[in-house]
Amino acid sequence: MTTATAQTFLLPDVGEGLTEADIVVWRVAVGDTVTVNQIIVDIETAKSVVELPSPYAGEVVELLAAEGQVVAVGSPIIAIRTADAQAAAPAAPAEGEAGGPEPKLLVGYGARDAGRSRRRRGAAPSGAAAPAVTPPAAPAVTPPAAPSRDRPRAKPPVRKLAKVLGVDLAAVEPTGPDGTVVRADVLRASESGGRPASADPAPAVAADGSETRIPIKGVRKHTAAAMVASAFTAPHVTEFVTVDVTKTLELRELVQRRREFRDTKLTPLAFVARAYLRALARIPTATARWDEAAQEIVVPAGVNLGFAVATPRGLMVPNVKDAHTLGLLDLANAINELAATARAGRTTPEAMAGGSTTITNVGVFGVDTGTPILNPGETAILAVGAIRRQPWVVEDAAGERIEPRSILQLALSFDHRVLDGAEGSQVLGDTAALLAEPGLAVL
Repeated sequence: MTTATAQTFLLPDVGEGLTEADIVVWRVAVGDTVTVNQIIVDIETAKSVVELPSPYAGEVVELLAAEGQVVAVGSPIIAIRTADAQAAAPAAPAEGEAGGPEPKLLVGYGARDAGRSRRRRGAAPSGAAAPAVTPPAAPAVTPPAAPSRDRPRAKPPVRKLAKVLGVDLAAVEPTGPDGTVVRADVLRASESGGRPASADPAPAVAADGSETRIPIKGVRKHTAAAMVASAFTAPHVTEFVTVDVTKTLELRELVQRRREFRDTKLTPLAFVARAYLRALARIPTATARWDEAAQEIVVPAGVNLGFAVATPRGLMVPNVKDAHTLGLLDLANAINELAATARAGRTTPEAMAGGSTTITNVGVFGVDTGTPILNPGETAILAVGAIRRQPWVVEDAAGERIEPRSILQLALSFDHRVLDGAEGSQVLGDTAALLAEPGLAVL
């Protein structure tokens, strides 16, 4: 005879090595019937918003954590009454038991839908939790929805990008040939779609209206702790250079007119990134990390180039994997996608991990330059300022003259334990030289 059993789902380690997460929104309420792998809750970690699927099929008995509550990994968050615990969700083998597969970490299952309502559906937690049962090792992937009859025209990479950003292709105005939706259309639709539901902080206004209090949690909490640790661990040195990038901007205009770049938003940042990557190739220790425990400097085989992105949830630094292997077109597309994904609140934990060095573009805010703090674990970070038209001394065979030119300031902060002054100066100087004379890249 089958007996009804209450199973408790514990907040899992979502594969980021973190210890806690915020409950953003419950997708179910007490009394609802759920199925295995049905999304039941959105949680926000220090890096991303993750959807958690149910490991059990049955009726929701109790919500053991409230929306907005910070919950430690391993704590109970929901109780579900199942018809048969063993049939609904087989437990992992006990510790030391032979013959069973090693349990896998429960990781994020797709990006959250920015358009979902944040209306509270569940009740506040109350009462004691039922006995804990280990969640299943690897839930199945939720099957995709059936395609519409009037399926918009788009290439597979563009469809994948739209899915990641939560953009409905049917609602996108196509600009490609024969009504095809291109990458730039998806990015434009994503940027105009507003902020994700989870982005807005929940300030608490004082009774007299004199102040507003914003909870420190999620990305902002993680960023604050990381920046303090970085500032007081790595001895920062920052150097500056001012460079005439007129020729690089002329090259950008020329390249943008090429057919293969027609659907790509080609920004000056892509050229800065290419120049920086070339400079790093000469000083590979600029992408190294300091291993205090082993007393070693660890130099990676390649470069995962991070880009600091200001988002409604705080500063995020996703990175382009193996950026040193990409040409200008692929690098520009990767940068655009990283930024759009981050602003949409859909950056995955994988995209945040394994960075080698970072570029922060403060120029988008009209700032000339700054003294950036190293992303924890990295040796160098390049700040890119605003490009301004200024009078500049130009020297050629005819002599010197003053002309209006496009001028950019760069600042490189680096860990003086890993790089000495000469090496840091060479990285910054080589980057500036390639931006001043982009033709040097063929050497």
